[in-house]
Amino acid sequence: MADSSAIFVYLQLMKSESIILFDGVCALCNALVIFIIKHDPACRYKFVSLQSDIGINILKQHHLDCVNSFILIENEKSYSKSTAALKIAKRLNGLIKLLYVFIVIPSFVRDIFYKVIAHNRYRWFGKSERCLLPTTENLDRFII
Repeated sequence: MADSSAIFVYLQLMKSESIILFDGVCALCNALVIFIIKHDPACRYKFVSLQSDIGINILKQHHLDCVNSFILIENEKSYSKSTAALKIAKRLNGLIKLLYVFIVIPSFVRDIFYKVIAHNRYRWFGKSERCLLPTTENLDRFII
C-alpha cells in the first residue's frame, strides 16, 4: 500500500495533470510510453505503472479493475482502451494526432481491435521482469 504522502501527491496531481496508467511489464506499453514522451514536449502527461502502489490506488479510487488497458486520468475522469489511446494521440505532436478521427467510431467497435492487441500483447511484443525505469531526463514524468 502506498504511504499517505504518495497518495497526497497523487491527489494533488490528479487535479492538474493528465496521468497515464500503463502495464509496466508489457514491452508494447513501455514502447508506447517512450513514444508519448518523445511526442509530448509540453510534458502534458505523467506516467504511473498499473502494478505500483500508486497505480493500484488510482484504480481503486476510480473504481477500475482493468489491468489490461492503457488508462488516462484527465480532469478527474478516467478513460480506457481505445478512447484513452485516441485522447492521448490527439494531444501529441506529429501525424499521430490524426488518429483522433477514429473517435467517431463507437467505442464498442474500436475496442474490439484494442482487446485483440491487449490480449496478445505479451505473446506478440514480449514481457519484461520489471517495470520501465525512468531515465534522469524523464524522471519528473513518472509518479513513483
